[in-house]
Amino acid sequence: MIQAVRIGLSLLLVLTPLVHRLGAVSPAQAREGKQKSESTSARQRPPPGLTPVHYGIDDLPQPVREMRELILSAAQSGEIEELRTAVEVNELKPEIAGTPVADPIAYWKRISGDGEGREILAALAEVLDSGYVILPIGPDLENNKVYVWPYFAEVPLDRLSPGQQVELLRLITPAALREMQRTGRYSSWRLAIGADGTWHSFRKAE
Repeated sequence: MIQAVRIGLSLLLVLTPLVHRLGAVSPAQAREGKQKSESTSARQRPPPGLTPVHYGIDDLPQPVREMRELILSAAQSGEIEELRTAVEVNELKPEIAGTPVADPIAYWKRISGDGEGREILAALAEVLDSGYVILPIGPDLENNKVYVWPYFAEVPLDRLSPGQQVELLRLITPAALREMQRTGRYSSWRLAIGADGTWHSFRKAE
């Protein structure tokens, strides 16, 4: 029995320093970990007063995902006519101009710089690849929402971070950015889809 106790004490004396060495965290390491945690939290939190910005499709309801995919699929086809299904899948056509438009496809061809509507398809793809915001349009905040791309259409431009300005410059020219900063509002393409999958609008913001 005495021999067993001695062996146990010897093992404890050998293992204790090893455990301390493996589990110990220096003050510098602790400070570094705290700084990384605070930095990550700061990136995840939107600036005070700004609507949270979302990316990807994880936060999108299934009907919104399906409409977004329908639009993107048409945009990637390179044929503006492929958008007709997305335009007509709902009872009401999306708002695309200041006045009602009888045939959105013909209208987009007419205003497109290339004459075939491919400039419009490119704008759709770029806008839907950007971040978006979720806006409530009624008292039922869980189900009555509109998803708006890009988020620049709904946030103050003077509060964009340098990184967000780079995101914006993927959609517009530097000259257009300067003009928007001068006027204080985003004035390029804006797309909105309702929580039920209704494509509400795609037009230049005013």
